[in-house]
Amino acid sequence: MSWLRALKQTARSGLTIERRRLEPLIAIRGAAGLALVIGVGLALFGPVVAASSAFGAFQAAIATFQRSWRPRPVLALVSGASLAVSTFLGYLAGPRMPLFVALLVLWTFLAGLAWAAGPTGGLIASSNVAIMLVTVTLPTSVTNSAVHVVMILFGGVVQAALIVLFPVRRWGAQRDALADALTAEADYARRLRQDPLAAFDPVPLMTARSAAAVTPRQARHRPPELRGSRGVAERIRPVLASLADPAMGVPSEGPERDRVRELLAAAGSVLDSAARAIRGGDPVKLSPSAVAALKTPDTGTLLTGPSRRAAARLGALLSDVIETAEGEGTKEEQAEAEEAAETIRATGDGTPGAPHRRRPTLLRLVPVVGRAVRAELRPGSPILRHAVRVSVVVAVGYLIGAALPFGHGYWAPMAAVMVMRPEFSQTYGRSVARFGGTIVGVSLATAIGRTTDPGVTGSAMLAVLCALLMYLLMRTGYVVGQACVSAYVVFLLGMAGDNWSQTVHERVVLTLVGGLLAMISYAAYPAWETPRLRGRLGDWLKADGRYAAVVVDQYAEPAERGQDDVRSALLDTREARVAWQEALATAQHEPVRNRGLSRAAADDSQHALAQLGRVAMLLEAHLPCGSATPVPAAARLAEALRRATEQGAKEVRERRVPDWAEVREALAQWDEQQRTGEEEADPFVRNGAGLLLEALEEFSRGLDGTSKQNPPSDRAD
Repeated sequence: MSWLRALKQTARSGLTIERRRLEPLIAIRGAAGLALVIGVGLALFGPVVAASSAFGAFQAAIATFQRSWRPRPVLALVSGASLAVSTFLGYLAGPRMPLFVALLVLWTFLAGLAWAAGPTGGLIASSNVAIMLVTVTLPTSVTNSAVHVVMILFGGVVQAALIVLFPVRRWGAQRDALADALTAEADYARRLRQDPLAAFDPVPLMTARSAAAVTPRQARHRPPELRGSRGVAERIRPVLASLADPAMGVPSEGPERDRVRELLAAAGSVLDSAARAIRGGDPVKLSPSAVAALKTPDTGTLLTGPSRRAAARLGALLSDVIETAEGEGTKEEQAEAEEAAETIRATGDGTPGAPHRRRPTLLRLVPVVGRAVRAELRPGSPILRHAVRVSVVVAVGYLIGAALPFGHGYWAPMAAVMVMRPEFSQTYGRSVARFGGTIVGVSLATAIGRTTDPGVTGSAMLAVLCALLMYLLMRTGYVVGQACVSAYVVFLLGMAGDNWSQTVHERVVLTLVGGLLAMISYAAYPAWETPRLRGRLGDWLKADGRYAAVVVDQYAEPAERGQDDVRSALLDTREARVAWQEALATAQHEPVRNRGLSRAAADDSQHALAQLGRVAMLLEAHLPCGSATPVPAAARLAEALRRATEQGAKEVRERRVPDWAEVREALAQWDEQQRTGEEEADPFVRNGAGLLLEALEEFSRGLDGTSKQNPPSDRAD
């Protein structure tokens, strides 16, 4: 992609405004906390201290809006405390320019590394640097600075207290994540009725898994309907695919296929009902027709073999979903849902629930974050490059702002640190959006201030109104949020005594300087994803190969098998797949050439790996019980798969085409043993093994550019 086209696309994405679900009660709560803090500051210390405390409360509320599964009060307290520390250290170094610049570089570098801990930590750390640049200019003495710091911390405490005292949709994010996963599987079940090989995006399941991790304190207060449903949902996905796949023995048309379609439609209805109940905390209300379709005795007579086992497991899993999603409800509603669950379970074989996932407490999170940061301290790390870029840009922006004949030179570095991200398109898109939002927000706020002269109280009220709009509309687009933030800062500094007449000119110019520095820095010191595509593809191949090998190995010694290895391998391959897809999406917007991997090769190879994962998933859906007959040849094939895919991943990174001779030899030896009568196995297992080899060979053909298929996207996870 050319630079001109890349700039057009990133600018368009930055200025995009989306229709999103608004959360007015949460926005009102955040604005009320801000108003309370400003009021206390004005009453006790005056407008300057009130401005500092307002920044603390404002940032604490923004932190609670971030996508994090930690309790919102904790995020507010962490944000307020970290901003208070940043402000105090910044003020102590402020009178000496070289010392302050050195502190600014160090603080910004650490904020850049904080992205290794996740986007929430990175955003809080970056915001602390940006707001520190403003708040250090307000105090006039060390004692006065201590008062400012206490009030900033007070702002975070107030926001945390309001969240505890006036909760809005408690556990709402976790409910939405689990409901989204169940809804995605319901949609998948309906699509399988028309396309037995329909694609499934595992991201909702991965998000629900992340949301299911809780601290010990959270585990004691978690609603019953959030316990267990996610684990059951994970097991439903392969069962649905196995039930619909023609390779399991159900013909494309006929009574068997009609019965499968009825089961899939009923499963979609039950999953949708469970999702609605979990999202709203209400009892499950099932469709009588769906329950009737699942309990009909025709399943045992129409379906045989793998498809019959899949139907039985589906009934048991759906009954578990209903039970865990029941919620509190009335006794009559609970009894009705329990009766429906028992009716459905009568067609199944039962499945144990999944154990709870544990999230480390805040103190125990410190070494976890430390390890994540240390892992990024290596040459070529995008996070390390981002930290170096942003620290240099902020220092240069601060010096330029100080040298220009304007006041408020901190607007240049503040704009830079807020728009810079480890990824190219986000940095450029946010730079354009920041500049556009600043023009709108500063112009409107300055015009209102100059024409109405609102005074201290009026400026405070207008600042709270801008914050309310920010909290309400921040998810609709970055440009909208920046317009509200710019107006908020103007009114807040106007309350502290700023001159309205200089606002537009200086702040727009300095914002433009900061945005341009951010964009130039990425072009000069980039962290392109395109050259790493082959590495990402190799990681996915290795993860897929390990997953397939672990699943196949379960058939070798069923009595000794365990599910932990299979589950771990499945999670690894999902993460590798998502990392590949995110990298591919990022690379498509980068103004660099493909480094040895064309779009056609990327599409064909990812389609083949998706098929490899799908076949392994179908084999997992029919793992044998402990008393099943061992298949020694499966152990040899599993070892061949593991070694061949590890070597294949290395060859992909070295721009070579993998060869699967070892896997072919293992299958040939298996066939020879069956032919001589040395070993007998279920044809389902041997057919699955053959499909694994076909997927690997298709991968090599796609990577080599000789594949006849060139689908637009992958087919399965």
